Amino acid sequence: MRGDSLTATLAGIVGPANVLVGAADLAPCLTDWRGRYRGAARCLVRPASTAEVAAVVSACAAAGAPIVPQGGNTGLCGAATPDDTGSAVVVSLGRLNRIVAVDASNDTISVEAGCTLAAVQEAARAAGRLFPLALAAQGSCQIGGNLSTNAGGVQVLRYGNTRELTLGLEVVLPDGNIWDGRRGLRKDSTGYDLKQLFIGAEGTLGIITGAVLKLFPLPGTQITCWLNAVSPAAAVDLLNSAKSAFDAQLTAFELVSEASLALVLKHIPDTSRPTAPASWYILAEFSDAAPAAVEQWLAGRLEAGAVADATIAHSGSQAKKLWALRENISEAQKIEGISIKHDIAVPVSRIPEFLAQADAALEKAFPGIRVVAFGHVGDGNLHYNLSKPDTQENAAFIASQPEVNRIVHDAVHALNGSISAEHGIGQLKREELLRYKSPVEMALMRSIKQALDPRGLMNPGKIL
Repeated sequence: MRGDSLTATLAGIVGPANVLVGAADLAPCLTDWRGRYRGAARCLVRPASTAEVAAVVSACAAAGAPIVPQGGNTGLCGAATPDDTGSAVVVSLGRLNRIVAVDASNDTISVEAGCTLAAVQEAARAAGRLFPLALAAQGSCQIGGNLSTNAGGVQVLRYGNTRELTLGLEVVLPDGNIWDGRRGLRKDSTGYDLKQLFIGAEGTLGIITGAVLKLFPLPGTQITCWLNAVSPAAAVDLLNSAKSAFDAQLTAFELVSEASLALVLKHIPDTSRPTAPASWYILAEFSDAAPAAVEQWLAGRLEAGAVADATIAHSGSQAKKLWALRENISEAQKIEGISIKHDIAVPVSRIPEFLAQADAALEKAFPGIRVVAFGHVGDGNLHYNLSKPDTQENAAFIASQPEVNRIVHDAVHALNGSISAEHGIGQLKREELLRYKSPVEMALMRSIKQALDPRGLMNPGKIL
């Protein structure tokens, strides 16, 4: 073990086996999921309780050591990767993995931050309830990271994002104090809603160690459809038609471009094209809706020409195959090679306008560009990723990221959108934030950071 006094102190708190300093042990925590960022660290610490997290933070504060909280390390903006100075302590929350309680009568579940999202979903399901946050990385991402990035996923249309699914938090503050706000209340007008400071803060204001989350009734039935949409504008019209016909029974409505589907078919085994080729597709999910009603609605859309082709899953396995086409797009892109990724949001009504403007501007600036666009049309969040099909051309294209970002983000901003819908800011968009947030907003954010973390030890270099 590396012989410095802080490392020895941390070993005394969590046990020597849970303070890792070897290069091989540290390597997995020093790079992000995409392989874009690489850092260095003094050590990796694995506390097993909130009390141990608090003691670790207190020791780091006393030593003036930066702290980088890390969950499943599945983020896409480098928020959980330390810088290259080697001074930071990476605090892994993976051992805080208990389902504390399920209160089915109150529709709440209390969990520790290191629980995987899949474990939370399974615990809810075992109690006959649904925890609706759903992401492609749910088997490895942790609920603390979901909270810290205000994760969205495929069911925001019906249930809201992580912020809306959270009733209470437990947080270790930068001085080592513990704020226990784990209350399963839907009404509480007793001052500032402090939990909202930490949701989406990416560990820059404290370390989330526990949460009370909302649950919902389990759907009795689900119907999954794959539709060929004539255009993005037709997809928005289809969304509004489905919302009018089914209201809350419409639980997901995902947009997939042909370029996105083609990468999945190329790189992901056991995938196949579900309908005739088209430029755009919709993956729709209806919960507790009558099959006859869905079929009648779909028949009407086909007759009207809004849908060119369609298929309905007639079993759970067929539904999984359709969802695999959507959920494996990011993995397929990773296999294909590096791309310039954007996680943007615009008003749903302006999705077609954004795609038309951004596509045209990028093709003019970078002829032959490949646009991989997909995402959550139901809430206006698109993943808009760009590359060149030729490997050598792509290497040169990636070097143009500042110009590419400017085209995409300026188009988003002009439509009153956001440059980060669900992935956060991290290191990737820190400078971009300055261009699109007003000086008043930035000053307010810095004031909050200064008030809670005046020494700047909590996840430095992220967001601000």
